[in-house]
Amino acid sequence: MNTVTDFAFKQRKYMPTFPKAIGKPTIYIEGYPCEDDEPMAATDFHAEQITTFSDQLKRYFAINELVHIAVDSFIYYSEGDITKCVAPDIHIVFGVDKYPLRRSFYTWAEGAVPVAVFEFLSEATSYQDRHEKVGVYLNDIGVQEYFIHQPEMKKPAEFHGWRRRASGDIVEIVPDAAGGLFSEALNLWFRWEDQLDTHVRLLRPSLPDGTPITTSTEEEQLRIEAEERAEEAEERAEEAEERAEEAEERAEEAEERAEEAEERAEEAEQLVKEEAERRQTLEAELERLRAQLPNRS
Repeated sequence: MNTVTDFAFKQRKYMPTFPKAIGKPTIYIEGYPCEDDEPMAATDFHAEQITTFSDQLKRYFAINELVHIAVDSFIYYSEGDITKCVAPDIHIVFGVDKYPLRRSFYTWAEGAVPVAVFEFLSEATSYQDRHEKVGVYLNDIGVQEYFIHQPEMKKPAEFHGWRRRASGDIVEIVPDAAGGLFSEALNLWFRWEDQLDTHVRLLRPSLPDGTPITTSTEEEQLRIEAEERAEEAEERAEEAEERAEEAEERAEEAEERAEEAEERAEEAEQLVKEEAERRQTLEAELERLRAQLPNRS
C-alpha cells in the first residue's frame, strides 16, 4: 500500500471527534495583555523540542479545521480577572476554528478550554510545572490532560501526565513499559527518544498503532528519498529496456545469420544436385559414345 495513502487513512481513522464550540474565534480583547517580554523558550533544547513537537501536532491535525494549537501564548480563563492567566508551552483546543490566529485564548469568548497542555521543564518553572499547574490546568481551567517533559539529555529523564476523569478526580497517567504515555483526549501515544546530535530528549507523538507522525523536515527528506528511488527505478527500467533492445538486435542478427546459412545450404544443395545431373549427363554421353565405337573383336 502507498505509504502516504496509508497514513492518510489512519489519520482519518484515529482523529478524535468532538462538537463545535458555542463561542466564536476571538483574536484579542482589550485590557488583557498578550505579551510579557519573556522569550518563547528557556533554552535551545526547549526551542528544538517545542518547534519540532508543535510542527508534528499541527501537521497531524491540519485535516480538521476545528483544532486550535498554540505555542507559548496566554490562556485567560476567568472573564474580568487578568490574573487568571497561564502561558503553557503548547496547548490544544478542540471545537474552535483554527483561524484566525489569536493573540491570546479567552475560554469564555471561545466557549471552550484546551483538551491537552504540554510543559517542557526548565529550572525557572519546574516546581510549578510539577505541582501547582496540575491543579490550575485540570481543576481551575478544566483541561482534560496535562503533560510535563524534560528535553535536556544531561538532566534525568522525566515524563509525566495527569488526566481529569469525568467525576472530576485527577489521576496520573500510567506509562507503558518504555515510559510512553497514551493520551485519551488526543488519541495519540507520546514517547521520547534521545537525539545525540542535538542532545535533546525529544518527545514525539505517534498513532495508536505506533505509526510515527513525521515532522515537515522528515517529510521533505522522505519526499526526496522517494524521488531518488523513483529516479533510480526509472534508470533501471531504461537500462533494462536498452538490454532488451540489445538482446532483440542480437536475436535479429542471429536470425539473419541463420537465414543466410540456410540460403547457403540451399545453394550448396542446388550445386550438388546440378553437379549430379551433369555427371549423369556425362556418363550417359560416355555410354552413348562407347556404343558407337566399332567392335574390335
